[in-house]
Amino acid sequence: MAKRNTFYGLDEPLKLHRPKTRREFISQGFMTGAGTLAGVSAASLLMNPAYALSPDIQAKLAPCNITSGAGKIPFIAFDLAGGANIAGSNVLVGGAAGQMDFLSTSGFNKQGVPGDMVPGGVEATPTATSNGDYTDTTLGLAFHSDSGFLAGILEKFQVDPLAPGINGAVIAARSENDTQNNPHNPMYAINMAGANGELLALIGSRASESGGNSMAPAMLINNEVRPTKIDRPSDVTGLVDVGDFGSLTPEEVVAVMESVSRISDHKLSNVATGLSTDAQMKNLVSCAYVKSAYLAEGFPTPSALDPSQDPDIVGPTGIFTEEEFNSDGEFRKTASIMKLVLSGRAGAGTVTMGGYDYHTGDRSTGELRDLRAGRCMGACLEYARRKGVPLMLYVFSDGSVFSNGMTDDSVNGRGKGVWTGDNQQTAASFFLVYDPNSADRPVLVSAGAEEAAENHQQLGFMRSSGDVETSSSPAANNVNLLVQTVMLNYMALHGGDYQADFEAAFTSRGIAHGLGNSAMMDMLTAFEPIVSGPVQFSNS
Repeated sequence: MAKRNTFYGLDEPLKLHRPKTRREFISQGFMTGAGTLAGVSAASLLMNPAYALSPDIQAKLAPCNITSGAGKIPFIAFDLAGGANIAGSNVLVGGAAGQMDFLSTSGFNKQGVPGDMVPGGVEATPTATSNGDYTDTTLGLAFHSDSGFLAGILEKFQVDPLAPGINGAVIAARSENDTQNNPHNPMYAINMAGANGELLALIGSRASESGGNSMAPAMLINNEVRPTKIDRPSDVTGLVDVGDFGSLTPEEVVAVMESVSRISDHKLSNVATGLSTDAQMKNLVSCAYVKSAYLAEGFPTPSALDPSQDPDIVGPTGIFTEEEFNSDGEFRKTASIMKLVLSGRAGAGTVTMGGYDYHTGDRSTGELRDLRAGRCMGACLEYARRKGVPLMLYVFSDGSVFSNGMTDDSVNGRGKGVWTGDNQQTAASFFLVYDPNSADRPVLVSAGAEEAAENHQQLGFMRSSGDVETSSSPAANNVNLLVQTVMLNYMALHGGDYQADFEAAFTSRGIAHGLGNSAMMDMLTAFEPIVSGPVQFSNS
């Protein structure tokens, strides 16, 4: 058989072996974004304005916990299925002294960075944002200047260099390659931290228990807030369809829904179940009808939530051109998730992107997929900027890859190391924290006088060889504790006694966390708070 010498196309499945499970189909790219686009007519843009609820129904919103975003920072996770490269060629992960405590040349070589492109060296062709030594700190967090993620982010995200409002941290943490034993997904943990939405608590682009490709830690799963599958615009618009009321006007529909709520409450007051949960059951039923009235008032047509009709997302002034949006399911998927989360309609969401099992004997395949993932990350940051709301964006993958030093000198390979195979030892995760209302970067924590704040930009560290030092943090060798570390950092962004709140969240569930005492949690916290008080959402 002739050896394949060309790289795989952006949406071409990676035929490494015959996939047998859903996870393998996703990781090799046989399952990607939605292939069809559901939209609405231009006339739907001329929707009627929202109509005010009656005072008696309005008074029930707070007791029923019907609120926009629960006042918490929106959270979006990118689950890159298959074992994507994160460390070295994308985000720098250094030794014990932090990101700029560079690895050995052979260590970088293992992470796909050839000797003539190692950070700290003189860059032959510096970019507008590069530091001139193959490092780039435009986003606060240090990336390799030739990172596919970074290029994609900066293509979509209009970051202001004078008032960036953005920073990030990387976590050196190994995880198993291509296996179900990767409870990576933090959705339930973020909900435990208080994230909730006006319509849904959690969403995800996969119809799985976690909403993503990777599993969620079993002890954190709460079936009451199981993520709702959202991966295309029609999934979003379907959330607020109150049914066919014939020729009724929007005002009349609201009135009908309010009447149904009042009738239901009257009937419930004359029913006695005799159960100890009688009051709770009645409250659930009552609140369900209140929410129906609320949806009818707030969303007179489903197009109110349609990302394809949002000029900030699609069109001449949008993040995506119409051609991009219509031709790429990954963009539509990302837009659908970010539309709900960044408007407070959902508390947190997972975007799963398939095809990151890209050890295909070349570098071009992985570079193109990293670039597209970066564009999707950048789109979320840009939409947060336009909406004026903060965002925590988290990126992880099940396992990682390594290079044996052979290079790909093609146009898209750019002389970088060929991905040879899986290697869980080179894995890492990272998160970006963005406050569009701040003129300054989020401030790194300094836990003590002898500890540099920069150390908190990197939680845990790598050996000079390019492998995770598994004793460098609780998260370094335990994916369950990696999720807890992400939850701790999310809570820290809100201020207050976040460590006590973190402890209480676990105690209330009758379970224990594994992050140790207060001093250890200090070491695992990257940033000072970026908000004070509830987050306000703009849904105009």
